[in-house]
Amino acid sequence: MIVIESDSDGDWDSRTDWHALAEKAARAAVACSRYGALLDSALDAEISVKFTDDAQVRALNAAYRSIDKPTNVLSFPMIEPELLAPLVEADGGEILLGDLVLAHGVCAREAAAKQIAIEAHAAHLVVHGVLHLLGYDHESGDEDAEAMEALEQQALAAIGVSDPYAVTEVQT
Repeated sequence: MIVIESDSDGDWDSRTDWHALAEKAARAAVACSRYGALLDSALDAEISVKFTDDAQVRALNAAYRSIDKPTNVLSFPMIEPELLAPLVEADGGEILLGDLVLAHGVCAREAAAKQIAIEAHAAHLVVHGVLHLLGYDHESGDEDAEAMEALEQQALAAIGVSDPYAVTEVQT
């Protein structure tokens, strides 16, 4: 079973249920992945999602990636993906898949630039981050990037979020 823990602070709008968004997006990502069986597994696999501000994400990005600027989402996997496959069939137990941290300012600016709701963009970032926790990587080559993008599109479609990679033509 997938267990989602989440926390939101700072500028994240309190009128939005960020926990429900994180849970729905994370479950959709897992369902579309090669580890979809985790959804019905006796193993409790936890994902932690922190909705925070740019300053916290900048500090984490600097500390762990040596990049001194905020980014939209950081993923911190806690288990090697090749070790996860045998655990899916476990009779029980608990593991921490990892942590995701989203930066409000970056997320809001990107959503505005794409002319989409921040909730839709945050759902995309959670899906993207969960796929990283499960071992998917878009930086290891074009084929892997295309595969990860396809999974993102599938997961987002399952929860009613439009394709973030669709090219829209501007009418003149």
